[in-house]
Formats: sequence, C-alpha cells, structure tokens
Amino acid sequence: MSDEVQKAVALYYDGDKPPIVSASGQNDLAEQIIELAREYGIPLYENSELVNVLATLELGESIPEALYLSIAEIIAFAYYIQGKKPKA
Repeated sequence: MSDEVQKAVALYYDGDKPPIVSASGQNDLAEQIIELAREYGIPLYENSELVNVLATLELGESIPEALYLSIAEIIAFAYYIQGKKPKA
C-alpha cells in the first residue's frame, strides 16, 4: 500500500469572478470528489504540484492571482472539450 496521500480540489468558476475552491479533501474525501466530478461529467485535470498549492486554500477562497494564467488555460481546455464557449 502506498503512503502517498491522494488529494483533490474542485474549483467553481462563474465566468465573472476568479475561481474559488468549492471542495477539497484527502484520501477518501478526495476519491468522493473525483467520483462526483466523473458522475456529473466535470473534466478532471491531474497535476500534483497544482493540487498541493490549491489544497492550502480554504473553502470559498479565490485562487491566488499567481495561478490565474494556469487555471485559465485549464478552464479554457475544459470548455473546449465540452464544446462550451465562454460568455461574450
């Protein structure tokens, strides 16, 4: 069995304000977050360094400005693979 802690962080983005942390957890809770995302067709992005930074934020907290570009690229790709377009 691996001693590595599994982490997951979910972000909420309304298109107007910076994304906020809507869920965060480790191990069993992380698995539940991932399963819910799959169940609802929410794209997943795996990046251990990014999740470690995001996991330090509180629920409801906006992502730090330093991560805007990285998160924007992830959101843009998620929109693309879902056939969505950002608000004009």
